[in-house]
Amino acid sequence: MSNLGSLAINTIHQGDCVALLKKIPDNSVDLVYADPPYNLQLNGELTRPNQTKVDAVNDEWDKFESLSVYDTFTENWLKECKRILKPTGSIWVIGTYHNIFRVGAKLQDLGFWMLNDVVWIKSNPMPNFKGTRFNNAHETMLWATKSEKSKFTFHYHSMKTMNEDLQMRSDWLIPICQGDERIKVNGQKAHSTQKPEELLYRVILSTSNVGDIVLDPFSGSGTTAAVAKKLGRNFIAFEREQFYIDVANNRLKEIVPIKNDLLEYRVEVKKPKVPFMNLIDKGFINVGDFVFSKDEKYKAQIQADSSLESNGFVGSIHKVSAQLLGKESNNGWTFWYVKQKGKLILIDDLREDFAKQYLK
Repeated sequence: MSNLGSLAINTIHQGDCVALLKKIPDNSVDLVYADPPYNLQLNGELTRPNQTKVDAVNDEWDKFESLSVYDTFTENWLKECKRILKPTGSIWVIGTYHNIFRVGAKLQDLGFWMLNDVVWIKSNPMPNFKGTRFNNAHETMLWATKSEKSKFTFHYHSMKTMNEDLQMRSDWLIPICQGDERIKVNGQKAHSTQKPEELLYRVILSTSNVGDIVLDPFSGSGTTAAVAKKLGRNFIAFEREQFYIDVANNRLKEIVPIKNDLLEYRVEVKKPKVPFMNLIDKGFINVGDFVFSKDEKYKAQIQADSSLESNGFVGSIHKVSAQLLGKESNNGWTFWYVKQKGKLILIDDLREDFAKQYLK
């Protein structure tokens, strides 16, 4: 696929996001990541204690006449995002305390189903130079689907693996862009709200698949497009300012996609459902054979009904292994080995061999 409706994919298009969204067919996008204007409404320049100017968000694109105007704008682009999202798709919206509560209300008013609010905790936030309130050290991302019954993508096990085999929590400690990652033009920040690639890496890796279409209606410096390209996804992005499009396109030229075989979600693959009896029926293992633990400390004999017997205890491959280990439950597939030609072979490997031959 090279186009989505009349719009080319893997392209940043210039124009108003609502007008461009209307050109996309219904139910055609897998993932939306939106970083809309914050509507900060900063008055005057912000300075440090030494009176040097702070490079804060005071761009024209972040200014709205009133909150009602901002709410109408939010409703319009969210309506279009809901229309173009696939039933299996999801949307992420990031914001600060200035706008995220209003965006969240609109999401719910439009019938989106909230899955999580993920807090991006900035490990190196900009200080509160005036000292008049707490240091604002986080932003909030809302993750939602089109409806409560949506069958959305979520690579739970991969995110758990990424987090050292602990459940990935909804608070992500990630530094703001700095050093070489911060894009600069003539010594100045190219974009005032450039997001770190690590943030988008988690979002895209966890809630989309290789080859999916990821849409960003507020492209800015092109972080979403850059990470989507790196992770083997297709992207389509919108941006009003040609300067930012040029910055993003230059950035995209330097991105080298990760090889597809390295993007497979190997920890997400479910083992085939194969009853132990099937291995006996097809001769992968025989009634009367013994199975052993890896260290051969424990052994059990296979019975005619596919149960195991060990020291007078009879039960399934799972129950007998649990009994021997003094546990309430245990996975017998990864516990028991059978000896074939003098070598111990995990019965889980025999299950996979069975599946390859008979469950194609």
